[in-house]
Amino acid sequence: MIGMILFLLIVVLVIGYTVTIYNGLVRTRNEVKLAWSNIDVLLVQRHDELPKLIEVCKQYMQYEQGTLERVTQARSQVEAARSSGDVSSVSQAEGALRSGLANLYAVAERYPDLKADAAFRNLSSRISALETAIADRREIYNDAANAQNVRIETFPDAIIAGLFNFGPARLLRFEAAQTADVDVGLAFGK
Repeated sequence: MIGMILFLLIVVLVIGYTVTIYNGLVRTRNEVKLAWSNIDVLLVQRHDELPKLIEVCKQYMQYEQGTLERVTQARSQVEAARSSGDVSSVSQAEGALRSGLANLYAVAERYPDLKADAAFRNLSSRISALETAIADRREIYNDAANAQNVRIETFPDAIIAGLFNFGPARLLRFEAAQTADVDVGLAFGK
């Protein structure tokens, strides 16, 4: 009888421990989803602001259509990547958009009337604030993704993660070329 009670106690403890690990894995997976959702909200907000900025710039930058088209194309790529939820594609598209915006701002330096335009200043400030918020949220997302990845790779969580198909989360990374300072001299033909 004592053996049976001991056996049942061990089974209950194992089941309880398994449930605790499973719930922890669900929590970390949901933290990754939440962090991505926060980035997604900011990407949508920036996505909505960019056409306004481009429209303001078009009024002044008649001869800079290539720069405006690159920003528009990069914006579309970010939207497509964001919609698909593919973190790697978002990383690549974000790099192209960041580069396009840097070139747009550099070219805007040639147009004092544009720089003085209140709408341009407000939109550039708003987009810059969104860029900063995206960078902050990217850090939070990567922390959550790393926490999930550590949990699914460590014992005993790895066993439960494998049984219930908890996969790794992709980190949102930018290549060195995407995070390097932009050479504004190139935009001015130097």
